[in-house]
Amino acid sequence: MSLFWRIFVLDAMGLVVAAALLLGPVTVSTPILPGEVLVVVAGLAALLAVNAVVLRVGLAPLGRLGRAMADADLLHPGVRAVVSGPVETAELITTYNAMLDRLEAERAASAAGALSAQERERHRIARELHDEVGQTLTAVLLQLKRVADRAPTDLREELAQAQEATRDGLDEIRRIARRLRPGVLDELGLLSALRSLATEFTTHGLTVRHDLRAPLPPLTEETELVLYRVAQEALTNTARHSGADRAELWLRPAADGVELLVRDNGKGLGAQAGEGAGIRGMRERALLIGAVLTVSSDADGSGGGTDVRLRATAGPAVAPAAPDFSAGGLR
Repeated sequence: MSLFWRIFVLDAMGLVVAAALLLGPVTVSTPILPGEVLVVVAGLAALLAVNAVVLRVGLAPLGRLGRAMADADLLHPGVRAVVSGPVETAELITTYNAMLDRLEAERAASAAGALSAQERERHRIARELHDEVGQTLTAVLLQLKRVADRAPTDLREELAQAQEATRDGLDEIRRIARRLRPGVLDELGLLSALRSLATEFTTHGLTVRHDLRAPLPPLTEETELVLYRVAQEALTNTARHSGADRAELWLRPAADGVELLVRDNGKGLGAQAGEGAGIRGMRERALLIGAVLTVSSDADGSGGGTDVRLRATAGPAVAPAAPDFSAGGLR
């Protein structure tokens, strides 16, 4: 029965009972007697109680829908409100769930386009840094060497300092270009790229230990790039914000694909108000390939470290059993 008819029937029953009392043998004295007051009050209380129960039961699905709408997050897809209640409420919840399906599909499509454009722009900037700025600095370095060979002795020290500064700038340009577009990922594959990434972050007080298991199931280029970018962003967060001195980078075959884990022994996420741009960016990338990203940490921020896990689905090939990351770790 719809919510309209439930409320209508209840109100109609109250009116019918009131009319029956008026037309029946029941009378009300003037002044009203205590027994008559008790009967009227009891009847009114019964009608109000039944009305409250019907409204609470009928409107409860709307309350659940309101909570579901407040908790909805397109970065955590798949969560839907339970379809229940009267016909009108059930249709409303069904429409809301269909709207979420459409919004998630549109967000995934727009995010895919945005991140694809971002990767193309990264590639272009990396190429220009390498081909234009890198070659210019190399020419400057060679010119400085020729000048230093002919310069007076009292100027050679300053020229040597200029050469060293230019060489450091060239190394920094190359490092930035590698981070923008990891050439090793295209040339040597995902495992070599992740090993290089771990080596790159093993500096300035942070030691990154890697455990990269082969062979991996077949992965698309998009999946490999997402795995690399998530590992890169997680290690960047570790180096900049966690205060950790040790981190682990694991990639292992899982039951239906692969699982990536980046774990550190830093201060965790307990003191943070919410997810930052880095974590949201990782979730955006995970959605592109239908992967599941989880970020876990100690609840009170007392120093339990942070785990970033990404489970990505592989191709049709059968992969080994899922790994167990629960044992060991940095604590």
